[in-house]
This record gives sequence, structure tokens and C-alpha cells, in this order.
Amino acid sequence: MRILIIEDDNEASEYLVKAFREQGHVAEHAADGLAGYGRAGDGDYDVLIVDRMLPKMDGLSLISGLREQGVETPALILSALGQVDDRVKGLRAGGDDYLPKPYSFSELLARVEALARRRVGPKGEETQYRVGDLELDRLSHKVTVGGQEVTLQPREFRLLEYLMKHAGQVVTRTMLLENVWDYHFDPQTNVIDVHISRLRSKIDKGRENPLLHTIRGAGYMIRDGAR
Repeated sequence: MRILIIEDDNEASEYLVKAFREQGHVAEHAADGLAGYGRAGDGDYDVLIVDRMLPKMDGLSLISGLREQGVETPALILSALGQVDDRVKGLRAGGDDYLPKPYSFSELLARVEALARRRVGPKGEETQYRVGDLELDRLSHKVTVGGQEVTLQPREFRLLEYLMKHAGQVVTRTMLLENVWDYHFDPQTNVIDVHISRLRSKIDKGRENPLLHTIRGAGYMIRDGAR
């Protein structure tokens, strides 16, 4: 999932970003209501996590404004205000779920995953990708090759998901660093090569026609090797 966390508490937001990334998701952060409103309106996110009390624009106004603009991305509200009336106000403002603080990350994760499963986005974004006999399910985090399930580490899953989303296209190292590792600089390491090698060993082992290709001087591409 691609998640936007709109939270002004730096310690809390850093924890959530790290925790979601460890689960294999893409988590981004906005530190105030106006910044979150702009990013949520421009970005293609699966779920928004919105703190109710935010500087510059409060969480309920943010969600209400997005709904008026036609942005239907599911939004989960986090708030220290947990009374029934508070939850009702949040839901009526356009929120899809409401979780009072303090909360456990496991419950937050389960609620976010449930919102993502229910979403039917206006762009009809795919939740399953297929290249040849390789299949990936974004919601269940399941990958199969020829019907046999393959176990991937979270980063390997994100790498494969990004490659399959752009199947038949050249994906550059910069694209992978920014979208899979969330780096906006080149760390000058072989981290991509190592993960590509691991991925090859799991999805291309024993194949006469591999799916994952290195495009010399350009990047990588995944395509149906039988074609």
C-alpha cells in the first residue's frame, strides 16, 4: 500500500513511517494540515492516516475539503478525542474510520488494510499483477510462480511489485531508489543489485526464458520471457 501519514508529532510520525515500511508498504509523511491536504489531493494513495488536531488546517477540515474536491481516498482519523460524539463528527466529515489514542500499531495496521481492501479507486488501480506465470497480490502480499507460493522479504516484495506495475517498461535505478527504498539520493551501494539477484533466484530459477532482465546502461525490466 501507499500510505500518507498526516501527523504533526515528529516522534509519532517517524515511528509510524518506520513501522509501515517494515511491513513492506510505502509510507510518506506530511507535518501539517495544509501540506497533507496538498499531497493527498495530488498523490495517488491507498489510505490516508490523519491526526485530528493539526496546525494550519485541522484533520476534519482537511478530509471534508478533500471530499468536496472529489478525492475519495479512504481516511482513518487518529485522535485523543475518543467520545462517541467525536467519532460521529469525524465520520460525518468524510472519515472512513476513527481510532482513539493511545492505540496499538497492530490494530492500526489491521484497520488500514481493511480500508485498502474496501477501496474501489476512481482510477481502478489494480490489486493484482501478472507476468507470465508470475502473479502478485498487493492486498494479501502473496506471490506465486506457476501456482507455487514464493516467500519474499518486504523489500523484495516492494521491488517486485514496482517492476510488475511497470511490466514491459525500463525501470531505472533512480526510479527504484526513490520508489522502493525511498531514497532521493544515490547511496553508492550495490543494494539494488543484491535485491535483484535475490529476486531472480526466487522467480527465475530453472527458467529457460527468464522474466527479469537487466537493460544494460538503462535499468531493469520484467516481461513475459515466452514472448
